[in-house]
Amino acid sequence: MRSMRLAAAIALFSFSLHAADPITAVRFNKLWDGSRVVDGALVIIQNGRIQSVAGGNPAAPPGATIIDWSHYYGLPGLIDVHTHMTYYWDREPGTRPLGQNRMAAITVFLAQENARRTLEAGVTTVRDLGSSEYTDIAMRDLINRGAMIGPRMFVCGYGLSVPPRPQRPGAPVNLSPGSADSPDEVVKAVRRQVNAGADVIKMYGSVGGFDNVNTTQTFTYEEMKSAVDTAHFLGKKIAIHSYGPEGARDAVRAGTDSLEHAIDIDDATLALMVKQGTYYVPTIDHNRYYVDARGEYQFAAGAETRLNAYIERNFETARRAYKAGVKFAMGSDAVYTMFGQNTGELAWFVKAGMTPEQALKTATVNAADLLGKSADLGSASPGHFADLIAVEGDPLADIAVAIGKVRAVMKGGAVVVAPK
Repeated sequence: MRSMRLAAAIALFSFSLHAADPITAVRFNKLWDGSRVVDGALVIIQNGRIQSVAGGNPAAPPGATIIDWSHYYGLPGLIDVHTHMTYYWDREPGTRPLGQNRMAAITVFLAQENARRTLEAGVTTVRDLGSSEYTDIAMRDLINRGAMIGPRMFVCGYGLSVPPRPQRPGAPVNLSPGSADSPDEVVKAVRRQVNAGADVIKMYGSVGGFDNVNTTQTFTYEEMKSAVDTAHFLGKKIAIHSYGPEGARDAVRAGTDSLEHAIDIDDATLALMVKQGTYYVPTIDHNRYYVDARGEYQFAAGAETRLNAYIERNFETARRAYKAGVKFAMGSDAVYTMFGQNTGELAWFVKAGMTPEQALKTATVNAADLLGKSADLGSASPGHFADLIAVEGDPLADIAVAIGKVRAVMKGGAVVVAPK
């Protein structure tokens, strides 16, 4: 009996503490919560999570802090499932983005600018798919403890890659913690990333990147299967990078959770993606960025032609994948000076046949599902983190509103970008 009274007292005390927590009320002209539109929305927030959403411009609870975004259209915070947040370039004269050498601690500090620009684009969560010296884990942890302002980060540590060829016979090769060249070595590399603190596994299943649009497969099917099985055994999802169709086919057969970049995916592989629920993250817009930035990057002659040809094939593959019923998630592949342009991919999705609402789902409910975080992210509904953005205009009528007219951002109930 005494223990029952004690338990009741503890429960009452906990309830009293919860009831005393500050309440925030956010007003929107309209709110798309991930599935429906709420007119005259009032979002009630407590402890960083949404407690309720009501339409019709209701009164706010007594004592609530009111944030008046009633001139704006509200959306859930957007999710970018393919970034490289610690790729930072200071644009010092005489330097190029690739190859700047600095201490890892300095890189993490400077990368705060990438984080700020990402938030300003309305992106409150990212899946970061590759860094060096575990700077992504450091950045994630600093953001989580409140020592750095930035989006929520789900990180991979080192991406798995085949060892580089020696420059000459017998020359030493510098291996990264992600290097592997057999199914057994892949198992070890996956475990190294998980033991270091990775949230997700990344595998480079082909060459390709920056101005290199080569589609040559690197890892075998057996090696990909080893990575997928080990990641899943350890409770982690895996993203496999493949620029070409052969690597895409083997990645999907192996059971990857998401396929990054691939072009010319054959119909049988698209059908298998539909059957398995594999997400396609085409990252079409990142090559547009490389075309625009080719002068700063000092790409060799002919890069623009190669990149534009790849964009055409990438877009056509996305169009076919959408028509086949493949699930999409929005990924920018943002690096260096692309941060702030994270959501440009949405325009390509609409061009490929999606409605603006379907495109928005790739950056909200779909992306949250890919992360395994549907209960926390991707929806502006009760129980979810209070990640909200305010845009000027109607994003369900014009996707450009969500891309270029973000006016305010809230993450976990705190305003991180205020209206100007």
